[in-house]
Amino acid sequence: MDYQTKVKQLFLDSGMIFTDEELETIEFVDFGLGAIEVEGLNLFVYENNERYCGKELALLPYQTCPEHRHPPRKNDLGKRETFRCRKGIVYLYVEGEEPEVLSCELPENNQATYTVRKEIVLRPGDQYTIEPNIKHWFQAGETGAVVTEFSSSSDDASDIFTNPMIQR
Repeated sequence: MDYQTKVKQLFLDSGMIFTDEELETIEFVDFGLGAIEVEGLNLFVYENNERYCGKELALLPYQTCPEHRHPPRKNDLGKRETFRCRKGIVYLYVEGEEPEVLSCELPENNQATYTVRKEIVLRPGDQYTIEPNIKHWFQAGETGAVVTEFSSSSDDASDIFTNPMIQR
């Protein structure tokens, strides 16, 4: 099964209902790193306007969304987002006290760009809110994960990634 088919199947296996149009608009993001199955994110947007944003995110097994933050923008504090796990397990890392051992493995080639280690484990039905300008990254568990993101307005171009090689 090719990469895009795996991602679509993960969405479909979540038990949620998606339209053909939504599945056709999935964005497959490799962040310019060329290793999407290791460091990547798959998503589609329900709505994104000046007040709020709703997205579905999918990560294949052990796929990692690289560390980044949502800084203040013109007239707002930056993006505030809530992740709600729908399928699988998501290991979310934010600023704060780190555990003695991480539950996941850092991507081999870019370990130095993952600097925050406070671990939040999200299982289906769990949710966590990330405040603006807080560094964070996340990784799916062994079966992959589907996450609904509710947030203030989203502007991917303003995100700041710890890895200077990332292009978004």
